[in-house]
Amino acid sequence: MRLVVEADGGSRGNPGPAAYGALVRDADTGEVLHEVAEAIGVATNNVAEYRGLIAGLTAAHTIDATASVEVRADSKLVVEQMSGRWKIKHADMRDLAAKARGIFPPGQVAYTWIPRERNKHADRLANEAMDAAAKGRPWTPQNSTAFATPRAQAPVAPVADAPVTTKVRPTAPGWGPDLGRPTTLVLLRHGETVLTPQKRFSGTGADPDLSERGRWQAARAAETLAERGTIEAIVSSPLSRCRQTADAVAQRLGLEVREEPGFRETDFGAWEGLTFAEAREQTPDALDAWLTSADAAPPGGESFTEVARRVEVARDKTIARYPGKTVLVVTHVTPIKTLVRIALGAPAESMFRMELSAAAISAVQWWSDGNASLRVFNETAHLRGA
Repeated sequence: MRLVVEADGGSRGNPGPAAYGALVRDADTGEVLHEVAEAIGVATNNVAEYRGLIAGLTAAHTIDATASVEVRADSKLVVEQMSGRWKIKHADMRDLAAKARGIFPPGQVAYTWIPRERNKHADRLANEAMDAAAKGRPWTPQNSTAFATPRAQAPVAPVADAPVTTKVRPTAPGWGPDLGRPTTLVLLRHGETVLTPQKRFSGTGADPDLSERGRWQAARAAETLAERGTIEAIVSSPLSRCRQTADAVAQRLGLEVREEPGFRETDFGAWEGLTFAEAREQTPDALDAWLTSADAAPPGGESFTEVARRVEVARDKTIARYPGKTVLVVTHVTPIKTLVRIALGAPAESMFRMELSAAAISAVQWWSDGNASLRVFNETAHLRGA
């Protein structure tokens, strides 16, 4: 792929309350594949601009680590320093620049300066994040109005005198104008492994295969989905238990499986293979923090906030690749719960209040204006009788 990253950052006070905004476009179509914004506390404009660059490059790397990337920014400092034409004198800036350079291999990223008028989308994302932080709330893509044009028509290089559209009033599916056919993500959790009945943390560590019962569950899910006849494409986490579940469905439906790394399970770090009680005994403070904050991670692992970022990128890629289609996504507990709570606009702690069985089917529909509708959650009727 060829990707375009547009990034910006700002500070109200320099230093003062600061935030960044970034987006990734398909360079060939101009379509926006992902948006990200975040308040970063008190910082300078330059720090915020570099943080936006890092966030944009990280999202682009998640979309396609082999892509050719063009970064467009209105910060002359960032563009010239990252292009190697200006020296980086400040130690903090050197650290941030080194982090940005380490995301892609050398020679894979080019930098272009653009006037501020052509960077309105990223600028608006950064300001949205600052506005949300001032109200004590995090920025969320569901509440963003940064898109100046519909996603499928977003220009790669917007002209400086392009008119700014007025804020679009929010709509709800079924209560607004006809938005066409939504993209439906049918979310299938993989079948059981030997760790599942023991309720052990199973993320990206050991990568166990399906157990005998897990293979039976995958076959039953495949049969049920074949009877419904609605699946048009299959996307899977690359981990073995998901691929084996997805392959069972693909063989039954005669479809290919496309792997999407963003849909992999959480990296549980030091808790991999442990029960909840064992994790409590070994790292009680870390577990308490994890249960109370989406930003807390298991020792050496990922936080739910980090997982949500890559899951949203994977969702956006899937929707962009299969607009208006019904796509089976074979994945894990955390990604499915994340997609459900994002669709509902629920806080991260709601994930601890969802029960998701092995080989259960859920479904979420996503409309072109960003609205979503949860259609099914934790359906297990196909697993009865054993």
